[in-house]
Amino acid sequence: MKEKIRRNRIALLGGAYSLTVTAIVLAILVAVNVLASALPKSLTRLDISSAKLYSVTSNTKVVVNGLEKDVTIYWIVQSDEEDDIIENLLGKYESLSEHIEVVKKNPDIYPTFTQQYTDETVQNNSLVVECGERSRFIGYDDIYLYDADISAYSYNVSFDGEGAVTSAIDYVVNEDQPKLYVLEGHGEAELSAVFREQLEKENMELNSFSLLTAKTVPEDADGILIYGPSSDISAEEKELLAEYVSGSGKLMVLAGPVEDGTLTNLYGILKDYGVEAADGVVVDTDRGHYAFQAPYVLLPDLAENEITDPLMKENYYAIMPIAQGLMVQDTESGQVTELLTTSELSFSKADGYGLSSYEKEEGDTDGPFALAVSVAAENEGRIVWFASSHFLDEMYNAYSSGANLDLAMNAVSSLIGESEAVAIRSKSLNYNYLTISDATASFLKMMMIAVFPLTYLGIGICVTFGRRKWNEAK
Repeated sequence: MKEKIRRNRIALLGGAYSLTVTAIVLAILVAVNVLASALPKSLTRLDISSAKLYSVTSNTKVVVNGLEKDVTIYWIVQSDEEDDIIENLLGKYESLSEHIEVVKKNPDIYPTFTQQYTDETVQNNSLVVECGERSRFIGYDDIYLYDADISAYSYNVSFDGEGAVTSAIDYVVNEDQPKLYVLEGHGEAELSAVFREQLEKENMELNSFSLLTAKTVPEDADGILIYGPSSDISAEEKELLAEYVSGSGKLMVLAGPVEDGTLTNLYGILKDYGVEAADGVVVDTDRGHYAFQAPYVLLPDLAENEITDPLMKENYYAIMPIAQGLMVQDTESGQVTELLTTSELSFSKADGYGLSSYEKEEGDTDGPFALAVSVAAENEGRIVWFASSHFLDEMYNAYSSGANLDLAMNAVSSLIGESEAVAIRSKSLNYNYLTISDATASFLKMMMIAVFPLTYLGIGICVTFGRRKWNEAK
């Protein structure tokens, strides 16, 4: 009887001890949660999304941390209609700098507030960024972007909130923005809509000029763009552009083969640096280096470079249609860097636009070729040259899932990207599916349905019998 009382007392003390420990642990957990709730969200939330949707890039941190003027971000949103992703993003900006303040403006309460900033129809979760007399309106459609995926008959959705807001902040605090001058007078193509929109979003001031009327490059030009000329420049223009580059100028060219004649003088700029253009249109017979069963729609190899690295990291391919082959004479000096290259099975069809066969014929030039190069000139001058006039056409850009546009914008950034805001790209919201084989799926099912449950059941039985035997032995 005494033994039984002793055991009951021991059990009671053990229960009281367990209850006390449990209460202490719960109290600690409550205290930790209260403390955590008081901390900034930036310290308590971990972004594990593949696109880093809930984080900001180092580029934004550089722009925001360097602010010396006060910036107000007006969030135009009705009560209980706040977008969670936008709310998280704005919280990041506010926590990064004391110069940034986010102010909600409910359109039901302030129906005319946005009229001073835009004539557009303002949707919920639109933004206005303001600093002094300068402001920029960011519509909801500028934050969530929908691009047609022709191959999948669907839309690719991306979140461009960070790029839009950081660009707007950079715009409102800086009156002087990079000036990009576009050469005209040679039947140049019109800038593709997506390229123009991206340049303007990244605060590039676009101006047209002609060296046929102005005998010098504008002094305030941060860069010159030559976009899809259909006829050659003059020898005098070639000399002016060459002098501009050697005098620390920045030149970006998109020029492929033309239907009539050749661009001898234009390509003469590259010839000064040991790069010559092959006659005709490049054809690549390696199946892994062309698309859509068209050997002139090229999928070149990407070399490691600040311009191409972002595409390589995300496993994107650039598409280069109807391209001119570039032959680099000296790659050892480091003056010329090949960015895109064809395979060993490529050659240039001398017939050009009139080619009637994809077979190599007499007069064709053997590859491989460079399809894009970066040239380091004297006095920190730079040239980035894409040997296709069509690779930024909206169709080919869509086929590349936007990689062509990213490639071009990376080139612009490397030439005149004085602001960190230039390099921020949108973040994809499309789902990434994990595809596994039937065998792997069956194995996982067997493990989850049978092996793991039976294992845990076996362990439980062993522990139960072990404890029973131990109690009986006592």
